[in-house]
Amino acid sequence: MSGKKKVEKTEKIEVITHDLVPKHVLLDEEEAKRILAKYRIKPYQLPYIKLSDPQAKALKAKAGDIIKIIRASSTAGEAIAYRYVIEQ
Repeated sequence: MSGKKKVEKTEKIEVITHDLVPKHVLLDEEEAKRILAKYRIKPYQLPYIKLSDPQAKALKAKAGDIIKIIRASSTAGEAIAYRYVIEQ
């Protein structure tokens, strides 16, 4: 027996469009202002998402942007969350 293991090629999975990944939407400036006013919060009070996140990269987000995340929910139909884009 040889000490070498056979390496199988695996198909690359596209994380951004995978069925289990919730939909991410980059908010425009007007919609971001509307959401912040609705909840009476400042952007930094939202949970963070890093610029290095695959979804943030795919959306070409910049630090300071807000991303809307839409998840399927068995009880509510759909659950919406918001993330503030940061550099680190």
